[in-house]
Amino acid sequence: MEQQIGLIDSFQEFKEFKNIDRETMMSILEDVFRNMLQKKYGSDNNYDIIVNIDKGDLEVWRNRVIVEDGEVEDDNREIAYSQAVKIEPDFEVGEEVSEEVKLEDFGRRAVLAVRQNLISRVLDLEKDDLYKKYKDKVGTIVAGEVYQVWKREILILDDEENELILPKSEQIPTDYFKKGDTVRAVVLKVDMKNNNPVIILSRTSSVFLERLFEQEVPEIYDGLITVKRIVRVPGERAKVAVESYDDRIDPVGACVGMKGSRIHGIVRELGNENIDVINFSDNDAIFIQRALSPAKITSIQLRPEEKRAEVYLKPDQVSLAIGKGGFNIKLAGKLVGYEIDVYRDTDQDIEDVRLIEFKDEIEDWVLAELKGIGCDTARSVLDLSVEDLVKRTDLEEETVLEVMRILKSEFEEQ
Repeated sequence: MEQQIGLIDSFQEFKEFKNIDRETMMSILEDVFRNMLQKKYGSDNNYDIIVNIDKGDLEVWRNRVIVEDGEVEDDNREIAYSQAVKIEPDFEVGEEVSEEVKLEDFGRRAVLAVRQNLISRVLDLEKDDLYKKYKDKVGTIVAGEVYQVWKREILILDDEENELILPKSEQIPTDYFKKGDTVRAVVLKVDMKNNNPVIILSRTSSVFLERLFEQEVPEIYDGLITVKRIVRVPGERAKVAVESYDDRIDPVGACVGMKGSRIHGIVRELGNENIDVINFSDNDAIFIQRALSPAKITSIQLRPEEKRAEVYLKPDQVSLAIGKGGFNIKLAGKLVGYEIDVYRDTDQDIEDVRLIEFKDEIEDWVLAELKGIGCDTARSVLDLSVEDLVKRTDLEEETVLEVMRILKSEFEEQ
C-alpha cells in the first residue's frame, strides 16, 4: 500500500503545482493506468478506474463473470464459483464480481513505469498549454521579472514563473536590466525547440510602440484613432502616423496629451526615444511635408514612378530636416515610402555655387557624401565646421580640409 500512497501523493503534487484543471488530470491518470492494464492483460475494458484528485485517491476494480468450477478459460475475465462465494456468499453463476486490484499487485517495475509515464504526460501537457497560451499573446505586451542576465539575452519569469527570453538584439541600446527588475516587452514569437516552447520578447519592435500607444491613449484602444504607420530607430527616434475618422478628434493632440502627459510615459519606457506623432495623409506631398517635421519645407517635387522626392528648404531648416545622425530624414523616407533628397532653397543666395559645378576638382563619392547630409551648394558646406563635417560624413579630416580649400578659392576668385 506504501507504493500506492507515494504514487497518489505525486499525483496530488502535480495537481497543486501545475496549471492543469481537475478534469484533464483525471483523464490523464485514467489513461495512464489503462495503458498499464492493456500491457499486462491485453485489454482494459473489464476494468473500472475511479480517480478522486481532491483526496488523492485512485481505485482500480476488475469485473469478472462467475462460471462453474473447472470452466475458467480466461482468469482476467472469469472467476470460479468457489472463489466468488469467498468474496460474497450470495453470488451465483452468471453474475458479475467486482474486486479492487491493489497497485502493488502490478509489481514495482510497472508502478515506476506508470509514474514515469504520468510525469512525461503532465510535462508535455504543460509545454503544450504554455505554447498555446503565448502563441495567442503574440503582439501583446507582457511583464516579468529579470531572473538571469547573460551577454546575448535576458531570462525573464512571468507571474507563473514561465521562462521568457529577451535577446540583446530585441533590447533598446540604452536598456540596462539587473536581476529583480520588472521588464515590459511585446511577445514577438513563440518557437518549439527540442519539444520545448521558446518565448521571444522584443522592446525594439514597432508593435511594442503601437501597443504602448494603445495603453496610454484610450481613443486608439477604442478605435476612434488609428495608428496607420510606425517606423523606429530604437532608443533614438520614432515617427508615428495617426488618423481619426471623427473630425471632432485631433489625433495628434490626443496621442500627445495635455502638456505631453500621454506620450511622456511612452518616451520614458523607451529610454527617452524621440517620438514624432504626425497626421497621416493620402496626399504624398502633404505626408512628406509632415513627416519631415520639425523642418519647414519651401517646396517639393515628386517623382512617384521612381518613389523619389526633391525637397527644398531654407538653409536654416536643412539640419532640422536631416536630424541628428540623419535619423529624421531616414525615418521620414521609410514612413512615406519615398527616397527623399534635400536641397537648399538658394533663391536669396545668388553668390552661392552648386556642388555639382566642382565635379572636376572633387571626386563623385565625396560630393555624394556631402549631398547625403543636405549640402548641395558650396556655402552650405562652408557654413559647417570641419569637426561637424567629419562627424556627420565618412570623410577624413584631410579630405574635408581639401574640399573647403577648393570651395573657398571659388569665392576668393569671385
